[in-house]
This record gives sequence, C-alpha cells and structure tokens, in this order.
Amino acid sequence: MARKALILAAVLVAACHREAPPLPSGAVLRVSQRNEPADLDPATASLPDEFFIIRALGEGLVLPAMPGQAAPTPGAAAAWEVSPDGLTWTFHLRPDLAWSNGDPLTAQDFVDSFHRVLAPATPAPRAELFAPAASFSAPDARTVVVRLKRPNARFLDYVASGPWIPVNPRVVARFGREWTRPGHYVGNGPFVLNQWMPNRRIIVRRNPRYHGAAAPHIDEIDFIRYDDGDTEDRAFRAHEVDVTMAVPTERIPIYRREDPAILHSAPLLETRYLAFNTRRPPLDNPDVRRALSAAIDRVRLVREVLRANQRAAFSLLPAEGPSGRTDPMVGPAAAQRLLAQAGYPGGKGFPRLELSGWTGNAGNLVLEAVQQMWLEELGIATTLVNRDARVHIAALQSGNYDIALVALIPWVEDRRALLDSFTSDDPNNYPHWRDPAYDRLVADRDLKAAEQRLNEACIGAP
Repeated sequence: MARKALILAAVLVAACHREAPPLPSGAVLRVSQRNEPADLDPATASLPDEFFIIRALGEGLVLPAMPGQAAPTPGAAAAWEVSPDGLTWTFHLRPDLAWSNGDPLTAQDFVDSFHRVLAPATPAPRAELFAPAASFSAPDARTVVVRLKRPNARFLDYVASGPWIPVNPRVVARFGREWTRPGHYVGNGPFVLNQWMPNRRIIVRRNPRYHGAAAPHIDEIDFIRYDDGDTEDRAFRAHEVDVTMAVPTERIPIYRREDPAILHSAPLLETRYLAFNTRRPPLDNPDVRRALSAAIDRVRLVREVLRANQRAAFSLLPAEGPSGRTDPMVGPAAAQRLLAQAGYPGGKGFPRLELSGWTGNAGNLVLEAVQQMWLEELGIATTLVNRDARVHIAALQSGNYDIALVALIPWVEDRRALLDSFTSDDPNNYPHWRDPAYDRLVADRDLKAAEQRLNEACIGAP
C-alpha cells in the first residue's frame, strides 16, 4: 500500500511510476513490496500486500471496480443475473477456463473453494466476506449459484473480494499447507508463481492458459521487498524499481513540484485509528479513552505531518458527507477535564503505556506527533514500539498491546461490514470490547444506533 494517513476517512493514495512506451516482448515490471507475505492462500491471507500478489495468480468470479467504474466487472464469470426477489445470483463461467496446470476449472471448484473458507479447520480471517451467502451450488460445470440470506444490493462487491478467489482443490489436497510454494502453486490468474525468495522478492510470470492470455502487456512481475519507505524511494529514483507505493510524506511536495507526471494518486476509503485495549486498565475506563482521543489535533496532523490531502476523522466509520468539521468534545480543555474526571489530573499517577505501530509506515510519523501531543496537553508519557506487520497484527488479535495503530480498510463498501468488526466475537475486534447491546443493534441492522453507541464508547481514536 502507499504511505497513507493515520487520521482519515478518505485518502488519496500516492504512488509513483514512470510513463513508458509500449513494452517489448519479455518486458518485466518491478513493483515494490513492503510486507513479506505469510502465505499466498486466498482463504488465509489478510494483508493487502498479500492480495496484490494473489490477484496476479488467481481470479474470482468478478473483478473489483476500478476508479471510474460503477460496479465490479466480469472475471472468471462472463455474465450473471439475479432473481426477481434478489436472493439468487447465478454466475455463468467463461467457456475457456483452465487452471495453470492445464486442469479444467469448473463451477464445482468454486463451490469447493467457498466451502473451504467457511470450514472450521480453515483459519480464514476474512470469512465474514461470505456472510451474505446462505448456500452455494454448481448445477453444471459452468454455472455457480449463490443463494443469499436476504437481498443485498452490494453483493457483487463481496464476490469481488480476495477470499472469493478459487483454489484448485486437488492441488490443496495433495500438498496441504505447502500448496502455495513455487512448483506447487496452481492458480487461474494471468500469472503463475515462479520464484519466492523470502524477504527479497517474489517473481510471477505470464500464464499461457489464462483465459485472457493476450491481456497482460508484460511477461513478468517482480515484487521486490523493501524494509522502509526511504530505501524504497531511493531505489525508485535510481531506476531499480518501476512502481513504488510508499512515497515518503516529505517527498510528496517535491514530486508535485519537480516531476508531477510520475506521481499518481487515487482515492482510498480507509480510517486509521488508535485502538485502545479495553481489557487493560486504565484503558478500561471510557473517560480515559475519551481524554486520549480528545487531545489529538487531527486537522494539524493531516495538514502538517501527512500533507497528502487526507481528511480528518471524528468517528471510526468514514464520513458519508463532507469532512473537516470540528467536534466540541475534541481539544485540550475537554481532554484535560476528562482525564481529571477519570482520576488522573494533569496526568498524575497515569502509567506509562506502549504506543505501537508497524515498521516502514508513514503512520509512525503520526505516532510520534500523537506521543508529543499527549505529553504536552495531558502530561502523559508513552513508549513507541514498532513491529513487523505480521507481529503487529498478531499482537492486536491476542490483546498483547496497550494502544496500537490499526488500518480499517473496508473490503466491501458496506457500513454493516465495518460495524461487524467491533462485535464481541469478531476476530477483527482488536480493542477486545464486548457490549451485548451493541451486538444486538448490529444484528438488528440498526446501524445508526450501533454507530452512535460505538462512538460513545470511544474504543479507538480515529
């Protein structure tokens, strides 16, 4: 992903690439890669970095909508229709589908893949993306039928998400967890896995059996690993990489001024927030959480630290309308009053907590700024901790942290899906907040009331 903002509801993702003439035969595209994938299995992957590669190796029924497109577009399915009651979706596969090893790709392969994601034995972190579906069936080799629990106008967005990419069930059965290694990986995407050199690079090459084999304009993509944005940016400027999606914030105005043609940006719907571990005192006290949140000057952060047209956020869910408003419960005076109300006037007696993020991320600049704001406005000292992205997520899941940076990126444009992330038993409930009343509101689809209760509890600082 690009270097993005901490405090935002919608951002412009900055990336650099050079314009080039038509590529010759044998052309290679070199793309930066920030986090080492733990796996390349669509069912078990969780990082956006992993799905960059997975989407080169596999293709779902439909493809995500690109900027300027209103809806997902045909992928492995050439067409589809929905029943008048909105409950039955029928997808018609292309006639020339095959796995990269030459096996025919059938509708039953899709159905088996979906059932695998939902199987109790599969540690699928994004299984909720199948939540709208009640059942799957394959009445013939080229037809996939999905029956919904209730009509859902955004269902195609779910189908376009990464976990809906199929896997070859015979290959998975043969190799088990090793099926994603070079020499074993069988997919249905435009490229095949050629090499995987851990912490160095992953190489994929054109798949001659892909149904649109003439579509890729390159023969190879090299995903090259970089540990930090500065090293990555230097590699880009030295022509050692063609596309970088980690533009250092301090270089954005330089690129805009000196070489605007290579800087490209696109909207990204995302909220980054500081998750408060509600299991740990004093963060189990709502007034403490509200005080910490109120002391953050969001407008200053996006203007002076991030400087890439991000938008300040005052709630965990992205704003539906114009942003930039102020909130009467935000500011030093409100923060100091709430902290004193919680029993820590002027920060006296407040324990030193860890403020954690992940390595190689622009959010670390924001964490430093937040650390200084809390010290100046509340008299609270914190310790900054940076971890590998995988270790950071594991800490969030286990609750082994105090306050941590989280990127809330909706896999589908559905506010219900975002609210689900904070229900008691959801694996992505990183604040480990449990509120039966909130769970009922989400289950009853009273989303406005659920969002209000979530904001009042202040389990994170957006």
